[in-house]
Amino acid sequence: MRRQSAPHRQHLQAGVSATMNEETLGFIGLGVMGEPMSGHLAEKSGRPVLAFDLVPAAIQRWQDAGRKAAASAAEVMTKADIVFVSLPSGRHLEALCRGEDGLLAHAASGKVLVDLGTSPPSLSRALAAEFGEKGVAYADAPVARTRKAAEEGNLAITVGATPELFARIEPLLSCFASDVTHCGDVGSGQIVKILNNMVVVGTVVALCEAASIANASGMETQTLFEAFSKGSADSFALRAHGFNAVMPQSFPERVFSTEYMLKDVSYALEMGREAGLATKGASLGAELLGQAIDQGYGDQYWPVILKIIGERTS
Repeated sequence: MRRQSAPHRQHLQAGVSATMNEETLGFIGLGVMGEPMSGHLAEKSGRPVLAFDLVPAAIQRWQDAGRKAAASAAEVMTKADIVFVSLPSGRHLEALCRGEDGLLAHAASGKVLVDLGTSPPSLSRALAAEFGEKGVAYADAPVARTRKAAEEGNLAITVGATPELFARIEPLLSCFASDVTHCGDVGSGQIVKILNNMVVVGTVVALCEAASIANASGMETQTLFEAFSKGSADSFALRAHGFNAVMPQSFPERVFSTEYMLKDVSYALEMGREAGLATKGASLGAELLGQAIDQGYGDQYWPVILKIIGERTS
């Protein structure tokens, strides 16, 4: 696993050839994460960025910033040299690539496709093979962290690609990420991202259970979590999700929804089944996320599972 330091990123960016600087970049998907990512790419890459989204308001904001929009995803694939895709799930990605008049139909040798969403590793590998037959290089580069991190350009990205392709796209990914890690061949970026989220869900489940028990015993969540932060229960999940969501019971929309997290955990369970493993912890996380969705919390920030865990059984 290879992680680029800031000095090395600067060196790579400084070494970009004049030919590469003339490349047109494409960006498909101007959603919650895609809109700020594409904005950073347009501002920092020094290259023209052609974007497309199905939502007219997103395209209008892009054009209001003085940037060029395409009439379709196919036009982006046809005109851009390196295409970034930011979609909600593997199902959406598959439809975009394999559908009628999809990206595969407009693929041409020498182009690059970078998937910034979270998709099953098996789909990443299959699409890489299909695009490869047409001479298109493929990388999976799922992004992690929050909408705020996307707005600030401080995302974390795990990349599955050949070393040569990683070296080519890393300076571009660094336009909207502070941590870019090469995890191995195609599919490996997805594996790391999916398992990272699986572990985070397990930790937050434990934090929600601990908070619920503490509250029932007459202790405030803040006192509990502050004590945790000074001992062996301290973690990124405690500081990012525990203090900011579980403790204040703040679960806004347009952050990282329960629907999205269930999708990622479902991918982890699928990987576990394929390996013949009994992933009971991840299964519990998926069950709680599913219950939260059933109770109408699907669009809210996923630590809303606290409301399910905190329900009294008697």
